[in-house]
Amino acid sequence: MTSSNRHADRRSPYVFDVLELGRRAGAMKEIQVSLPAPADLGSDVIAVPQDSEIDLNLRLEAVVDGVLVTGTAAGSYRGQCARCLDPIEGEETFDLQELYFYPGHEVDEDDNLVVDEAIDVEGALRDAVVLELPFTPLCDPECPGLCQECGFNLNEDPDHGHGDKADPRWGKLAGLLGTDN
Repeated sequence: MTSSNRHADRRSPYVFDVLELGRRAGAMKEIQVSLPAPADLGSDVIAVPQDSEIDLNLRLEAVVDGVLVTGTAAGSYRGQCARCLDPIEGEETFDLQELYFYPGHEVDEDDNLVVDEAIDVEGALRDAVVLELPFTPLCDPECPGLCQECGFNLNEDPDHGHGDKADPRWGKLAGLLGTDN
């Protein structure tokens, strides 16, 4: 049984009551609320910081099989560039769409249910955010990254170099010629 199929924790700010929809197809309820972001909303490289503000703009609509949730979640994200490791931050709006089935319908293990006339949208929010945030975040699509030899940030000096290096196997010969490489 998935976490979405257990009894909804009514203390969670992401649990919304759908009793007033009354299983009448077409009945609708709109929700606009700002909530603190849950933990682990993203990946190790880029994520929405825990407890930062998430603005939810949702429409809960009764359909024949359950409650269809559509809308957006807007919030800030932080992370680091995968090439140069510089910090990245910004604002993003994430699209949400999830169907919560009424009890008694035949559902798959991964499907969400209306439990005790309530739905928990935290899982839908998590799915939307994690899928929308870039897998390999970049500060700039043209970011050159770090020098492979010394780790210098090439954004600061794209012409950074270490000069010509002599092959160490020719070191003795270079010594005979009087040049030091």
